Amino acid sequence: MQTASNRNNQKNCKPNKMISQETKMQHLDNLNKDQFEAVTTIEGPLLVLAGAGTGKTKVLTTRISHILNLRNAFPSQILAVTFTNKAAKEMKHRVETLNGIAVEGLWLGTFHAIAAKVLRRHAKEVGLNQDFTIIDTDDQLRLIKQIFNDFNIDTEKHSPKLFLYQIGRLKDKAITHNKVPYNDSYFFGSKSLSELYAEYQNRLKNLNAVDFGDLLLYNIELFNNNLDVLSEYQRKFKYILVDEYQDTNVSQYLWLRLLAQQHNNICCVGDDDQSIYGWRGAEITNILKFDKDFLGAKVIRLQQNYRSTNHILGAATKLISFNQERHGKILWTDQQHGEKIRLNSFYDDKEEARYIADEIDSLKRFHSLPYSDIAILLRAGYQTRSFEESLNYQRIPYRIIGGMKFYERAEIKDTIAYIRALVNPNDSLAFERIINTPKRGIGAASLQNIHISAREKNISLFAAVKMLLNAGQLKGKAGQSLAELMQQFGRWTETLKTLSHTETVDLMLNESGYIDMWKTEATEEARERLDNVRELIRSLEEYGSLSEFLEHVSLVSDLDSIVNENVVNIMTMHGAKGLEFKAVFLPGWEEGIFPSSRSIEESGQLGLEEERRLAYVGITRSKEKLYISFANNRRIYGNYQYNQPSRFIDELPKEHFEIINSFGSLKPQFKKEEAFDCSLPSFLSSSASNADRLRRGQRVFHKKFGYGIILSIADDNAQVAFEKTSTKKVLLDYLEVS
Repeated sequence: MQTASNRNNQKNCKPNKMISQETKMQHLDNLNKDQFEAVTTIEGPLLVLAGAGTGKTKVLTTRISHILNLRNAFPSQILAVTFTNKAAKEMKHRVETLNGIAVEGLWLGTFHAIAAKVLRRHAKEVGLNQDFTIIDTDDQLRLIKQIFNDFNIDTEKHSPKLFLYQIGRLKDKAITHNKVPYNDSYFFGSKSLSELYAEYQNRLKNLNAVDFGDLLLYNIELFNNNLDVLSEYQRKFKYILVDEYQDTNVSQYLWLRLLAQQHNNICCVGDDDQSIYGWRGAEITNILKFDKDFLGAKVIRLQQNYRSTNHILGAATKLISFNQERHGKILWTDQQHGEKIRLNSFYDDKEEARYIADEIDSLKRFHSLPYSDIAILLRAGYQTRSFEESLNYQRIPYRIIGGMKFYERAEIKDTIAYIRALVNPNDSLAFERIINTPKRGIGAASLQNIHISAREKNISLFAAVKMLLNAGQLKGKAGQSLAELMQQFGRWTETLKTLSHTETVDLMLNESGYIDMWKTEATEEARERLDNVRELIRSLEEYGSLSEFLEHVSLVSDLDSIVNENVVNIMTMHGAKGLEFKAVFLPGWEEGIFPSSRSIEESGQLGLEEERRLAYVGITRSKEKLYISFANNRRIYGNYQYNQPSRFIDELPKEHFEIINSFGSLKPQFKKEEAFDCSLPSFLSSSASNADRLRRGQRVFHKKFGYGIILSIADDNAQVAFEKTSTKKVLLDYLEVS
């Protein structure tokens, strides 16, 4: 650690810009050597490889504070982007704490929030109005189903969700509808992916709406087609800081490259060993080739961990070293105390779940560990059932993170749709949701008539209703109800000018009959729904306007909604990234489950390496106690499956764990080392022949018959129960380890 006087001599610390040097540099006092270097290297491109628990947020926030203290930039000249609103709020709070004052004007937020801010300012340049709507997945699917219906595409044969996934991945790669590669031009009925993509974008524009992928895509289009606008933002942002750079996709990468071209002061903080979102578009190559993209870039590694024990770090470091696509780093800690990792094997998943529930009860009773400091991290969501049952039996409170979220509930989506329609009557997706909620006697024929008129005239559903009412083409109960609804929206719009937005929404939901719809149901579920609606109305007070509220809702993420409750946390390892707990249970470490056979089948070695990074993330969530387990038999979708232990267990260094051999297949009569060698064979041994590596119960692959489980082996043959055919006798040489 350098002294204050040495710091004053740093080449980037210009004396004429220092303010009360002795006091203003106090933010540097609690940094280790590598953190100090990362904070004070403020000129030129910088990649900070921050291992798990090494203080990356501290580096980012201290770096911002350092730039401001040196007066190298005004807050409005600093752009800092991250992936969740929660992370952005934490960063802003830390910067203000370091500086001792509120920092106004700082461009700090998620990629989508910053991109939306830019797009609001320049909407006309890309053919949008400034009050455009950001739609969610439900609205996207509703729009896609409308398109499929109009083109007579059978949704039983062609999945709208598949189409949504495909255009989402194209947008992640910054590919517009007119640049879809020929080999990606999948057909949905008679229409190609590119044709439907073009139609989807056209309809979004008619709705004055965008989806999440569009926010960055339109930014890139804006910058490429309006060099004066690009130049304005390039000059503006003297310093760019990026959190979780390993999770960026191609669109985010291109956006950052464009903005950083003038000053070249871009600092990206991330961990290539924690890149686990390839399935949703993240490109690990972005962080691996940083020094080639930004010539002269400096790379600094943060390796001192402040979170976990030496046993946990030793296991994580050894495991991830089996990956080839990485920069490489070795985590270490000066905390030498700590328990070894506990490795457990069980007969089946029920026994595994019962043990974990008992251990959690013990941690609470005898170690006074709060439930909120305990997590069960799973590879897949379907594994939760057995743990829910065992925790319920023990009366241990828990929550499943990744289940139904507040903003995903039907009553909340309805309420937000009313608000969207009030703010923007031309938001047809919102209007369609509430036009018959509550029931207004509007039949299928009337709705079809409205849709056809809207398409023919290229107007919104709201405008189409007005047009048809004026022409006398909506009669009976439907016409009367819609005329009343139009009058109500006109009245609510005027009310918004005199009453607060919270009071207006309350009035709208009551006058529309929506509140009464749930009151008349008089069930416990209906009462809960009403409570949720009232909670949403109450939360509107926190926002300056309904538009500000809608912007927040459209950009909120799963992790932002996690609240502190004294309950055990059950979630997938993907959902746990960025979190930490004193005690972590990692069950289900079996071949086919973890690593996932699907990931390996689809992506080969790259898929296996991402699975190993996921294991690394799971291990490093633990601060003190870590339990890894596998079951010989696991019920999956109603059927029991015999599983071999995960190859990742074989890669763990034995000096950092102890085998609890009272359960399952690890026999007590063996020594621990012998039991481990006997029960956990080396899956990746290149010296072993194919026959030597095959054994009863192993999952294998045959080029003709597909995947199966070995029932028995005799001489050069094996009896294999194939998943898609029947049990067959095949030569060992034609079987591959799955």
